[in-house]
Amino acid sequence: MAAEAGVNVQTLRYYERRGLLREPERLGSGYRSYPPEAVRTVRFVKRAQRLGFSLEEVESLLQLAAGGPRSCTSARQLAAEKITDLEQRIEALEAMRSSLSQLVATCDRPRARRECPLLEAIADAEHVPGPTGAAPLR
Repeated sequence: MAAEAGVNVQTLRYYERRGLLREPERLGSGYRSYPPEAVRTVRFVKRAQRLGFSLEEVESLLQLAAGGPRSCTSARQLAAEKITDLEQRIEALEAMRSSLSQLVATCDRPRARRECPLLEAIADAEHVPGPTGAAPLR
């Protein structure tokens, strides 16, 4: 089942503990016997994670998926919130990239300076970008 779903056995056990996957029946040999829909569930979880959803959000999506067409509005709302979150994270990452690019450009200063300008700027907290964006450099 793990190979068919594209995960390892520990992932299956973890999903069971989290309640994302029902604990399967056990065969006389002690092996777990997963129902056919378990593969679909695991693949659903992995696809949702690739889209940026946390396991808590995936749990909500699974509940909505079981609710039928009326759940579409709630699923759409979760996806819209995820898009907003991703846009904010992208903006913060772009600001960090910009700040780092500016810091790398300071490495062109004369080597006569004993300390690295990049490390100096990082040590000076006012020049390190925070989660909301980049701070101006001197």
